[in-house]
Parts: sequence; structure tokens; C-alpha cells
Amino acid sequence: MELAEHIAAVRAGAGDPAAMVGEFRRTAVLVPVADGGFMTAEYGGIRWIYAFTDESALARFATARGSDPGQEWEYAAVLGARLLDVMVPEMGRPAGVAVDVADEDGSMMFPPVRGIVPDEVAVDVDDDENENEGRNGAGNERAQGAGQ
Repeated sequence: MELAEHIAAVRAGAGDPAAMVGEFRRTAVLVPVADGGFMTAEYGGIRWIYAFTDESALARFATARGSDPGQEWEYAAVLGARLLDVMVPEMGRPAGVAVDVADEDGSMMFPPVRGIVPDEVAVDVDDDENENEGRNGAGNERAQGAGQ
């Protein structure tokens, strides 16, 4: 099952959110580039990195933002794991990934919470919990920068 299919299943209440996150981590998504960096937006106190499952989804986003149909947009193909494990922590603030945001019925947010982003940048992990995990040697062992 491809990422868009996982998203549709989860949105319909029939999918497995953990499987969807796993598929996102393994999938190369298209990330628009603007002003020398990835295009982002602020919403709800979180910085969201825009990502798209294919060029058609990116084109719908560009059109929704007022771009002419023939206007080219620069983008990079980036593994979801790299966005979550490397780019989100580099933001230096709560950040997540917003996928296919121009598709009302096909969009999905990957927020900065435990199980999606590294624990050290997850907003649902308190500092005392991180301290105790570090002291006990049971901290997050997820490889940072997977898929580089």
C-alpha cells in the first residue's frame, strides 16, 4: 500500500496509524523549496514543513496558492524519515510535516509527538521524563538521519 492509500485508510477510520507513519518514513516525498530552504508555514504554534506525495498534489497546492498553471516550482525529493529525524530537530522549535495540504480529503499532519519525531523534540514528552530515560540508559535509540 502506498502512502496516499495509507492516509486515505486512516482518514476513513479503517487504517493503521503506525503503519501509515512507517510508510511515510520509507517514502520519498516532494518538498517545495523557497528562498534557499524548504517551504514551511506556522499553524497552531507549530512550524509545518510542506510535503507532497506526487507532482499532481504539489501542483494542486501551487494552484491553491495562486500560481499560474504553467509556473514551475522547485522541489526536492526527501525521505520522510529524513524530514522527521533530521529536519524537524534542526528547526529548533516544535515542528512537524504537513502532507498534501491542498487535498481536503487526502491531507495528513505528522505532528511533533512521540512515535513520529525523535523524543528529544516531541512536545508530548516532558523534561523530567527525558532526564529519567537518559539516566536509565533507555533513551530514544532511533537512528538520526535515516535514509541519508
